[in-house]
Amino acid sequence: MLLDRFCNYREFTSYEDFVENFEVKIPENFNYAFDVVDEIAATDPERLAMVWCDAHGNHRDFTFGDMKRYSNQVANYLKSLGIKKGDPVLLILKRRYEFWFSLLALHKIGAIAVPATHLLTAKDIIYRINAADIKMVISVGEPEVLQHIEAAEKEAPSLQWKLMIAGKREGWLSLEAGMKNAADTFTRPTGAEGTTNDDISLLYFTSGTTAYPKMVRHNFTYPLGHIVTAKFWQNVKEGGLHLTVADTGWAKAVWGKIYGQWLAGSAVFVYDYDKFVPKDLLQVIADYGVTTFCAPPTIYRFLIREDFSRYNLEKLEYCVIAGEPLNPEVYAQFLKQTGLKVREAYGQTEMTVAIGTFPWMEPKPGAMGKPSPGYDIDIIDEDGNSCEVGETGEIVIRTDRRTPVGLFAGYYRDQEKTDEVWHDGIYHTGDTAWRDEDGYFWFVGRTDDVIKSSGYRIGPFEVESALIEHPAVLECAVTAVPDPIRGQVVKASVVLTADYTPCDQLVVELQEHVKRVTAPYKYPRIIEFLPELPKTISGKIRRVEIRDKDHQKKQE
Repeated sequence: MLLDRFCNYREFTSYEDFVENFEVKIPENFNYAFDVVDEIAATDPERLAMVWCDAHGNHRDFTFGDMKRYSNQVANYLKSLGIKKGDPVLLILKRRYEFWFSLLALHKIGAIAVPATHLLTAKDIIYRINAADIKMVISVGEPEVLQHIEAAEKEAPSLQWKLMIAGKREGWLSLEAGMKNAADTFTRPTGAEGTTNDDISLLYFTSGTTAYPKMVRHNFTYPLGHIVTAKFWQNVKEGGLHLTVADTGWAKAVWGKIYGQWLAGSAVFVYDYDKFVPKDLLQVIADYGVTTFCAPPTIYRFLIREDFSRYNLEKLEYCVIAGEPLNPEVYAQFLKQTGLKVREAYGQTEMTVAIGTFPWMEPKPGAMGKPSPGYDIDIIDEDGNSCEVGETGEIVIRTDRRTPVGLFAGYYRDQEKTDEVWHDGIYHTGDTAWRDEDGYFWFVGRTDDVIKSSGYRIGPFEVESALIEHPAVLECAVTAVPDPIRGQVVKASVVLTADYTPCDQLVVELQEHVKRVTAPYKYPRIIEFLPELPKTISGKIRRVEIRDKDHQKKQE
């Protein structure tokens, strides 16, 4: 099994056995495209790598032989244009299969892949191109996306080439045409042109909820950190079919759509859609026999409203969740409908799975789990002291003795920002949590999200979890509002389900509901009904925007 080359894989008997004994083996000059994809293609070229379909009924299967051949063609074409080792290339490819060809091709050349979402505006694109000195963009052929790139081009002097897929447009090169005329063999570069473990392979722009996005730098060993993600958290199986719901513009895509899954012997399933329709997602899971599944809480919240008995989900064996904490009510409803226990994990764009609910552990709804092997995780107070059981503090990773495989190499071109979060042998995540007597970690919120009211520290997630249990609440965000007596009070911004309309009676009903479900002091003294919540382009709720608007109202 290929996995044996890169870790001491065996059937671990317990979480303790796993966390104490699991170890990743890092080869010299590791390159995922050559050492994993091409290696599988050489020994088993017909092995299934990816099943792709879209919302229009189109479908394609790709073997590892295909992945090697197509990525070689892209690599040869890009190299013929002038792309070389170290050149940053922006990938705006949604869930199109060309993303996989392009990512692997860039790895082979030693260029830097910079995935991005198609939702970027011209202003966003200008910032990204200039911040990273992007040399090329490869984009989906959708007019609105292409127009934003063209508008940005005038203020982005480093951009030299524009490539598109699925169409023709003046001023753009065709990736398909370039591939067609390129050789399907590619010799691994050596010497100065070859990659080393410390070279940059990926740049991810964070979602930027409070400031300009930072550029997260990952090196060529990063994919090996996702062995834990796929094999031991998502629990993918040899010969299985794994679906992670994520756009390729976000790090969640490489968490669940390529690296760890292929290392562990599972094919990946890609469902390419523009509008999320719960019924359609359940149907393709049933039709294609997806075996393992990962999605953010928002997806699960919509899925549990469907009648699962209408779909044949007998092949679905294992489900996990990440991105935001899981509300216990969602966990309970999914378990009732499927018999499957959803397992959480915690990580950031800067890392792989740092905390997870692994197969040997009993899930605790709402808990992230326990630290991954290689991650020395602690919770500290404002003075840097380790917190006691039940005490809320900041999640940190201690790196004075070892740096986890998969932890980022710093923020690109921003040593000051890197030093702010990573100093004295400690990486500060900016997230808060508490630890229970069994060692499970429970997420509270970002350090600036915690509400301090009348001497109490209130995490927004616990109030949101209580609210989401009420049938009237579709989505909600809990924030702090300054108060002259209590310091801060709890405010809930609520999006209602279709069967409810805003009224004073509903405000009281929701407040009483929270009092019953949580401690009385945690109830939202202010409830505002909104048609939708402000979110980042990655779909995360922007609590900072809600707080800023409340601050402006108070000043007015």
